[in-house]
Amino acid sequence: MNVNNIMDEVCLDVCLHHHERIDGNGYPHKLKGEELSLFATMGAICDVYDAITSNRSYKSGWEPTISLKKMSKWQGHFDPVLLKAFIKCLGIYPNGSLVKLKSGRLAVVLEQNANNLLKPKVKVFFSTRSNGYIPSEIIELSQSQEEIISYEDPKAWSIRDFKHLWAQT
Repeated sequence: MNVNNIMDEVCLDVCLHHHERIDGNGYPHKLKGEELSLFATMGAICDVYDAITSNRSYKSGWEPTISLKKMSKWQGHFDPVLLKAFIKCLGIYPNGSLVKLKSGRLAVVLEQNANNLLKPKVKVFFSTRSNGYIPSEIIELSQSQEEIISYEDPKAWSIRDFKHLWAQT
């Protein structure tokens, strides 16, 4: 068997089994635990995350931090070790998350800090005290006294073009 056939088998396995659950309550074959391949188990986590964070015609996507919190509470759905690794890759505050800082400013998470998931690089752009936009500033929280105190919903602050804000550095 050549490498292309192996990759084809992995792809087909993920396509077929990404709706299986670690507790055996998924579909199409109700596989569980060790019956699932590593790739299908990883694919299930990615598929669910993509589905719940995406806007659909019938629902708005959840924000990344909310999505990870909910996924971590779904007992039996995911392999807990792989889910923790997935969360570590994305960060506690995934890129694109809106966070409130100790100073009362709002910032968007730009980049993860591999050494400290609580201290990502952020772009500050809004003051909750004056309820208005401020000149943007990029801060490495690992090199600052500033810290994240909460996740925020952009809609609650009437932030316009939020997704556009974090795409620009």
